Amino acid sequence: MFLRHFSSESPFRSILPSNVILRRLFSFNPNDDVHKIYTILTTTSSPENLKQTLKSTDILLSNELIDQVLKRVRFGHANPSQTLEFFRYTGRRKGFYHTAFSLDTMLYILGRSRMFDNVWDLLIETRRKDQSVITPRTVMVVLARVAKVCSVRQTVESFRKFKKIVPDFGTNCFNALLRTLCQEKSMTDARNVYHSLKHSFRPNLQTFNILLSGWKTSEDAELFLKEMKEMGVTPDVVTYNSLVDVYCKGREIEKAYKVFDEMREQDLSPDVITYTCIIGGLGLIGQPDKARDVLKEMKEYGVYPDVPAYNAAIRNFCIAKRLGNAYELVDEMVGKGLSPNATTYNLFFRVFYWSNDLQSSWNLYKRMMVEGCFPNTQSCMFLIKLFRRHEKVEMALELWGDMVDKGFGSYTLVSDVLFDMLCDMGKLSEAEKCFLEMIEKGQKPSNVSFKRIKVLMELANRHQAIQNLTEKMAVFGRPTQIPERVMTPVAEMGGLDI
Repeated sequence: MFLRHFSSESPFRSILPSNVILRRLFSFNPNDDVHKIYTILTTTSSPENLKQTLKSTDILLSNELIDQVLKRVRFGHANPSQTLEFFRYTGRRKGFYHTAFSLDTMLYILGRSRMFDNVWDLLIETRRKDQSVITPRTVMVVLARVAKVCSVRQTVESFRKFKKIVPDFGTNCFNALLRTLCQEKSMTDARNVYHSLKHSFRPNLQTFNILLSGWKTSEDAELFLKEMKEMGVTPDVVTYNSLVDVYCKGREIEKAYKVFDEMREQDLSPDVITYTCIIGGLGLIGQPDKARDVLKEMKEYGVYPDVPAYNAAIRNFCIAKRLGNAYELVDEMVGKGLSPNATTYNLFFRVFYWSNDLQSSWNLYKRMMVEGCFPNTQSCMFLIKLFRRHEKVEMALELWGDMVDKGFGSYTLVSDVLFDMLCDMGKLSEAEKCFLEMIEKGQKPSNVSFKRIKVLMELANRHQAIQNLTEKMAVFGRPTQIPERVMTPVAEMGGLDI
């Protein structure tokens, strides 16, 4: 049975096929070119050293290699400034043009570090050299980072700047803005911006599908669907899935089943997402067994459950505290050749956290490391908070070490809890080491954590160490300062018209 007590007898040892594990291990081969370039990026101390080292290497800096290096930087949280130097150095070569993937990844890296001046400079440089790589996806990548730290109005103002940058500034870009607002702000914000700007663009099926996703009340969704039909836009499976989802979240299961009938009348077949919504909705009304039956019923219609569908059913049993049934579903999933993912594991981490089960959490985490499936940020938070509660410093440091080595989880969120724990327990040397590791990854520790460590160092008369950390922190500049080119005074903006 699935990890009944997370022992060595668990079938979790066979969750991933051996060829998948081998591919993962091979992809991190320290002898490959991606690793070599990534190491150069993370070990060189200045732009000059970086350029000299790159010139001296015999590695062919192809588009494919650069794409992979930037992807590694993104997930490894390497230094964004050095990465930008690498991007520009490779882009200056005669006859060389970066791919759209490279550009978007570089912009994501810069935006994550709030280097917005560099973002706009790079976009302007790209427009001059090869405007074709600036796409609606580029718009969404940039706006998503802006929206995390700026208001809706400021995000819209940033969107307006793209009018002079994107070759085809039309409905696809408008959709990118709406999707960003749905993800980073709220559906209400997205709806208000839609109504303000819809006359400047021509809404299409994707526009409505973006806005239908995530509605909290069925009344709002129904009114929007009505407007969609009045504009002559025909709903598709995605549209109906959004309607089923809002009904299920509102515990209106009967209405959700009626949508199934309407879909079939329109010659549209419910897909795995439709059924997954139903499974989740049945769990919300306390019917996890009926939700499990849906997994079987959907096969009769030629639709086969995927990992998210199983996760929805597993979640229902976890909420009902019926872990035995949850384990059985994971066994069934594995038996069908599907591999549990980070979300699957997180469902169990949540249960263990609230039941204060440290040992099961630790066993599950160790098993994940063996299988090469890294925890998501929420799982990391469950773990670090549990370690702090039990004062398990060694476990906390092992988790942090894995995060630093393998690049998963949020350094910022986990580090705040970790530093609190280490400071409370007087582990100053360990706190300093983790602090420096975080900075080396190009991530800024919080000012609160810095002040706590600084106080302990003052008590220990470690003035040189304080100076060192202060200099390291100074690299990040002021913590909440947003470049002027991102923040535009409201008085200067007027309305939201394009």
